[in-house]
Amino acid sequence: MNRIDLASFQTRQDGGMTKEEAHAKVEEMGKELDELEDLLFYADRHSLLVVLQGRDTSGKDGTIRTILKFVNGQSCRVASFKVPTEEELAHDYLWRVHAQTPRKGSMTIFNRSHYEDVLIVRVHNLAPEEVWSKRYEDINGFEKLLAANDTIILKFMLCISKEEQEERLLAREQEVEKSWKLSVGDWKEREYWGAYTVAYQDVLDKCSKDHAPWHVVPADRKWYRDYVILKTIVEALRTHRKGWLDHLQAVGDERKAELGEYRKALEIGTDPAATQ
Repeated sequence: MNRIDLASFQTRQDGGMTKEEAHAKVEEMGKELDELEDLLFYADRHSLLVVLQGRDTSGKDGTIRTILKFVNGQSCRVASFKVPTEEELAHDYLWRVHAQTPRKGSMTIFNRSHYEDVLIVRVHNLAPEEVWSKRYEDINGFEKLLAANDTIILKFMLCISKEEQEERLLAREQEVEKSWKLSVGDWKEREYWGAYTVAYQDVLDKCSKDHAPWHVVPADRKWYRDYVILKTIVEALRTHRKGWLDHLQAVGDERKAELGEYRKALEIGTDPAATQ
């Protein structure tokens, strides 16, 4: 897995596509995601965890809206992680996270995640270095456990430029429907831009594994961001498609056999319930 240097990462990529081309591809991939997520649900053999991390205005909410357009509400939910409650603080920091992980057959999107405990906690000195520095190993072990229990883990770091973030923050002041998002804290966090870059770099370097890879997504162009994320999700699920179909076929064959036995019993006048 090639190392990505966040300090030099190009956030305004377009993949050689126009906005219209990207939208068309998203719609096309969305149809496949709809099918694959249904297979995930009915096969009931794997779960999918999508982790979204990124600076303020990088597009976590927009990404979630795009994904939810193409998945079934009965098998997908969103979990957000804000300031820990008193109850959560009384447990280890992964306690509240583990409780939100997806069960087999379902998909969960984390809007921020357990990585806040090595990001904001580190940048704002909410815990000493000797505490948060040990958490990378904890997190790797936690994700290895999830993967060993058939959770497909996809982690996305939405990478936005400081200039684009400023434009989006200023735009919120002008748009009535987005003014509720205004926060002095968003502007204050910009003062820690460099510290967050270093913290995110350590996350990528220390916690990107084959079973739980990090994908750094150029997020200045929203339409390209959505394309990259949907493409990654679809490609990851596609590798399981045949296995899910084979499993469902086997289940179907077994149930057809049971139905055949039931009908045969009816034909010869045997009480089917007596054979159970």
